[in-house]
Amino acid sequence: MGSELTYRRHEPQPTSDSYSPKPNKPWLAVTRLVRYMLREQRLVFVLVGIAIATSVFAILPSSTDTSTGRMPDAYSVSESVQMTNPRRPVLHAGIESFNMGGKIPLGLKRKGLRIVVTGGAGFVGSHLVDRLIARGDSVIVVDNFFTGNKDNVMHHFGNPRFELIRHDVVEPLLLEVDQIYHLACPASPVHYKYNPIKTIKTNVVGTLNMLGLAKRIGARFLLTSTSEVYGDPLQHPQVETYWGNVNPIGVRSCYDEGKRTAETLTMDYHRGAGVEVRIARIFNTYGPRMCIDDGRVVSNFVAQALRKEPLTVYGDGNQTRSFQYVSDLVEGLIRLMEGEHVGPFNLGNPGEFTMLELAKVVQETIDSEAKIEFRPNTEDDPHKRKPDITKAKELLGWKPKVSLRKGLPMMVADFRQRIFGDQKLKEPTTTTTTA
Repeated sequence: MGSELTYRRHEPQPTSDSYSPKPNKPWLAVTRLVRYMLREQRLVFVLVGIAIATSVFAILPSSTDTSTGRMPDAYSVSESVQMTNPRRPVLHAGIESFNMGGKIPLGLKRKGLRIVVTGGAGFVGSHLVDRLIARGDSVIVVDNFFTGNKDNVMHHFGNPRFELIRHDVVEPLLLEVDQIYHLACPASPVHYKYNPIKTIKTNVVGTLNMLGLAKRIGARFLLTSTSEVYGDPLQHPQVETYWGNVNPIGVRSCYDEGKRTAETLTMDYHRGAGVEVRIARIFNTYGPRMCIDDGRVVSNFVAQALRKEPLTVYGDGNQTRSFQYVSDLVEGLIRLMEGEHVGPFNLGNPGEFTMLELAKVVQETIDSEAKIEFRPNTEDDPHKRKPDITKAKELLGWKPKVSLRKGLPMMVADFRQRIFGDQKLKEPTTTTTTA
């Protein structure tokens, strides 16, 4: 016993030179594959997958040209789409985008986009958010609430497709989205004159940051510019090819020149970096959710008439403006974003009113006894403003539908509730406390 242990521990064990591994069995790999497929009904799942794929390709329309037997190139696909429906946009060559007015094929559901709206808690931005949410998109609102208001988007709180970020676009922001609507900037004289340096920084640095984001993530970018880029125009009505007549050192230049620079940056990113961009030049817009005391003429007149104050007319009242309802503008912005044309496009209502004519419409709508009070005109106030929307009609299939006399009562109802609604709610509390 001891010798056996000693032998095992201290002496090397004998090895046999005659050992060799077992030869491989023929068809071993095939038999293993067959056993693998038959185990746990894997073959059944493979056959079911093949059947589903076959049925899907059979249902979908064939992309082969039946007349030539070849696949159409990108140009011919885009051309055929436009010939069939000139309003239907093509987002990328050969890929047809979602048509807002068309029907979705049975069994297919439109894929919602992920969209960021800067300034989305503001007047125009909040109405745009409503439309995007209603059509099934996921929307991220970015706003610093300088002129925006949470109340404008509060009805979307709790919606899983809605997000709200308090952020100033002057600071960089990292997001993953498909489209960027860049609306962030004070738009009324009262607000953009309050801090002119901040205004031009928002227009320049803010636009630069959003364009940089669009470049990094490959998103489509829409800039909401303004009719103020035309300044005090020498051409009437204003077409997109008109370069404008702007005072570069005036009190309004922080906004006017800021937007002109934003357009320059947008086109440079488009030409130099290949960013997909769209530019809209927005003319005077009115509607619910406007800031009550923002200094713009429609909101001024409506608020003053409701408060039984004189309607303030600056200058002689012969300056002209064109007023579009906010729903018409939102429709134009969406058509521009979904279309294939860069722009710029004038988005406005070509119906032209003098300030005195607008005051009379407000009197007829709210208070026929309202008085008109004349004051000295403001500096660099444009004398005439009227858009030529021929380009938008032809290329976007867009034109405004709501007239001033139809849209103004809807705005008045909103203003009346916001001006007097809080007071009516407070009256019972005050009475109870006094008693």
